[in-house]
Amino acid sequence: MTLAFTEKAAREFKKIVSEQRLPKDTCLRVTIKGGGCSGFTYVLDFADKPGQEDLAFESYGVHIVCDSTSYLYLDGTTIDFKDDLMARGFVFENPNAKSVCNCGTSFAV
Repeated sequence: MTLAFTEKAAREFKKIVSEQRLPKDTCLRVTIKGGGCSGFTYVLDFADKPGQEDLAFESYGVHIVCDSTSYLYLDGTTIDFKDDLMARGFVFENPNAKSVCNCGTSFAV
C-alpha cells in the first residue's frame, strides 16, 4: 500500500505551504472524482489532519491523506512535479490507469 511523492514534488508542496503561510504540518489530500476527458479526475487539496476514515502516508516529510474509495484507484501512485516550458504542475504516475488524457489530470481504469 502506497501513495507517495517524489522528492521534487515534496519540495514544491512544502514551498506552496510556506508561501501560503499554512501550518508546517498541513497534509495533502488526494482524491478522485468522476469526470474529465477519461472518466476520473485527480483532486488535490489541503487538510489540517487525516479524517477518521482516511488512509495516511508520509513521503519526504509530507503527510498525504486519502479516503479509502479514492485509494482503490490510487494505490501505487507516485506524484511528481513537472516544471518545463510547456507545463508546470503536479503529475501522476498511476499504475492503475489504463489510459490518461493529454492534460494528465484525468484517467480511465
